[in-house]
Amino acid sequence: MEIIQSRHNPLFKQLHKLSTQRRERLKTHQTLLDGPHLLASALDAGWRPERLLVTPQGLTSPEIATLVQRAGLPPTPIDPALFAELSELPSPTGILALTTWPAAAAPRRDGLCLLLDGVQDPGNVGTILRTAAAAGVQQVLLSPGCADVWSPKVLRAGMGAHFLLDLIERADLPAFADAFHGVVAATLLDGAVDLHQATLTGDLALALGAEGQGVSPELAARARLRLRIPMAPGVESLNVGAAAAICLYERVRQHGGVFPARD
Repeated sequence: MEIIQSRHNPLFKQLHKLSTQRRERLKTHQTLLDGPHLLASALDAGWRPERLLVTPQGLTSPEIATLVQRAGLPPTPIDPALFAELSELPSPTGILALTTWPAAAAPRRDGLCLLLDGVQDPGNVGTILRTAAAAGVQQVLLSPGCADVWSPKVLRAGMGAHFLLDLIERADLPAFADAFHGVVAATLLDGAVDLHQATLTGDLALALGAEGQGVSPELAARARLRLRIPMAPGVESLNVGAAAAICLYERVRQHGGVFPARD
């Protein structure tokens, strides 16, 4: 059995590139899943990793042993110090999985879609994906200025949402809006209606921008529905993750808690 004990190990070098470089992740369409929860979520969704990296301590864990059995792969032992170089977590989880993400689907023309425009904070992107999965979003499109959706930080914040969502990175959001058959809505101030007075049923693409800048002028110009979240006097804005949750769950409320099928 191969054991990773040196930084000069070719597999370790490749894994280190994936853990630290967006360019390498984009080139290979691969990423690392850090910890039992992410691996279990991937397996639950039918994903199958290419490699499992496990520390000696991890090999003694019943939870990790079960995941290894479910994955149907022999684990590759790795030195704990080298494992720590691949993980961003302060307490090593004991298991990492190398996986390939699927090719992006074609942009939808209907259904419930979420457009993220320039949301750069990885924690916000991951949190929004987690909310989107819970709210029944069928496709998430991210502009070129967004955080790397397959980075370790976004994966960790997403808590498994990646394996449930149809994700399109580096999307041309204005072009998507032009081709969408339903209503394009955006959180904006000028000419906006109260979120709770707006009709959010039917085919809907909801656009959210980074805090401060908001959605781009090009995308804002295509929004047929401008939404304002009511706030107490003196409060200028909400965290984009909170805004996403409020808007998406107003949509859930208007649909009576009935969620569309993910196809």
